[in-house]
Amino acid sequence: MSITNAEVGPPDGQSNSGTKRGLGTKRTFDVMVATAMLLFALPAMFFIAVIMFSTDRGPILFSHERIGQNGKRFRCLKFRSMVVDSQEALRRHLELFPQARAEWEATQKLRDDPRITPLGRFLRVTSLDELPQLINVIKGDMSLVGPRPIVQDEVVRYADQIEHYAAVRPGITGLWQVSGRSDVDYEQRVQLDTLYVREWSFIGDLVIMLKTVKVVVLRTGSR
Repeated sequence: MSITNAEVGPPDGQSNSGTKRGLGTKRTFDVMVATAMLLFALPAMFFIAVIMFSTDRGPILFSHERIGQNGKRFRCLKFRSMVVDSQEALRRHLELFPQARAEWEATQKLRDDPRITPLGRFLRVTSLDELPQLINVIKGDMSLVGPRPIVQDEVVRYADQIEHYAAVRPGITGLWQVSGRSDVDYEQRVQLDTLYVREWSFIGDLVIMLKTVKVVVLRTGSR
């Protein structure tokens, strides 16, 4: 299963004109807030880059192809949190540990991930690894709030709900992130993404952003 760049219709119960006005307001808010946040975060981002370069000399940023609005592919940015040969490290780990392989096949995540560096683990539990995604927001690839960006292999998991995912830009944070994050299984994640799109409102985005602060501080559902 795949999705194309064809236009996706508005979420159920929303008119085209109302959706366009709402998404226009959302986009303006995204650009203004993401720009301000990026300027504020630049010193911390520089400090992270210096530590990373001095510890293993690998690439500072990691980009991975994700699926965006209307099926458009884009390079999602993060601070690199894994060893350079991460795919080989994952392959070896899954071959050695069947239980880890089952966990990976079910959730595409591992509680004990051998690929993650010590600095990367800290960046992940504090969500600092996602700061570069503010650039994705400014570019128009992502939104501050929306479904978490997925890879092509995850499309099949959304089945007929993929049209809801593709109707909006994926977000740095979203309903899934404030509803348990890694403690939520993939089926529930799809349901949360669909619910977010079908019942989207600007006020709802603000509430999710406020809840995100609490989730990050308490490290709820982080791995």
